[in-house]
Amino acid sequence: MKQFIAFVRKEFYHVLRDKRTLLILFGMPIAQILVFGFALTNEVKDSEILVVDYAKDNASQEIITKIAASRYFKIRKAALTHTEILSTFQKGKIKAVVVFPANFNDELRHNNKAQVQIITDASDINTANMITNYLSAILLDYQNQINVNIEMPYQIIAETRMLYNPQLKGAHGFVPGVMALVLMLVSVMMTAISIVREKETGTMEILLVSPFKPVLVIFAKALPYLFLSLINVSAIIFLSVFALELPVKGSLLLLFAESTLFIITCLALGIFISIKTDSQQIAMLISLMGMLLPTMIFSGFLFPIENMPYPLQVISNIVPSKWFYIIVKSIMIKGLGIQSLWKETSILLGMTLFLLTISLKSFKIRLQ
Repeated sequence: MKQFIAFVRKEFYHVLRDKRTLLILFGMPIAQILVFGFALTNEVKDSEILVVDYAKDNASQEIITKIAASRYFKIRKAALTHTEILSTFQKGKIKAVVVFPANFNDELRHNNKAQVQIITDASDINTANMITNYLSAILLDYQNQINVNIEMPYQIIAETRMLYNPQLKGAHGFVPGVMALVLMLVSVMMTAISIVREKETGTMEILLVSPFKPVLVIFAKALPYLFLSLINVSAIIFLSVFALELPVKGSLLLLFAESTLFIITCLALGIFISIKTDSQQIAMLISLMGMLLPTMIFSGFLFPIENMPYPLQVISNIVPSKWFYIIVKSIMIKGLGIQSLWKETSILLGMTLFLLTISLKSFKIRLQ
């Protein structure tokens, strides 16, 4: 144990003395959280929405048909109460709900106006805004269609409700995504480079022939980056709360526990890359290109996954940052607990065990 503690201490000293490493570890997260928090926009198509039709009359059916005919939405129909609608949103299966009140057609024909309620999940602000705009445009088109040659035009009023983010702040969508991106890059890249560096300098051979167990060498190299990544998590949460006014609605302890699990997943991936490569340049290239693009494209925080072709949607399931992004958004913005996130947590745990197993197995093979 004394040897292990000494090795971990040595790795901490190495990290803290390297200014470039400190810049990557702490400069990049702060810069990204401040820049990405306000910047990007998305296009929406094939978004899954729920239609609750209490009216079941000609007018509501015609509007539903027009919505279904657009390329923007995939419609699910159900008769739910408002409590059940909220529960459906918490599961993350739908992007919006369109509610037609009872007597919708009668209100429209007799009073010349009627209301339609549009409820969206504003934890993803860009998608919520786009969906609201598209649905409002479809309602306006139907309104213009029925008002041809009518002296007293009919009016359909869309009552919009934004769940989880009523102020429509962009940070709600990008803080969880930046957290996943930063932790993936820092944990994978720094772990991979630190181990490969030992190979290039020849010190790995000395460590392997020493009484120090080879497996503990790997764990000692990775442990400092676990603690430093948790510091990054704290910094991101601090900035989100005090700079971007995005409080953590769920359990802070659960958020840190899930972040720790994701960091360990990334560290295991970094260990695997380091075992399979022999130079720092190759390890850095694989870590940056192999982790940056999948995290940005397939996690869902820049581009809605449901917009992608089906094969790419399947590929996104093997990207750990996708599941971590869902977890962070659910805890920070929706305030959900582990009972709602057991599936995503189980997937991350399975990925972690798989990566650790193949990494340690490959390392043992290299020792022979």
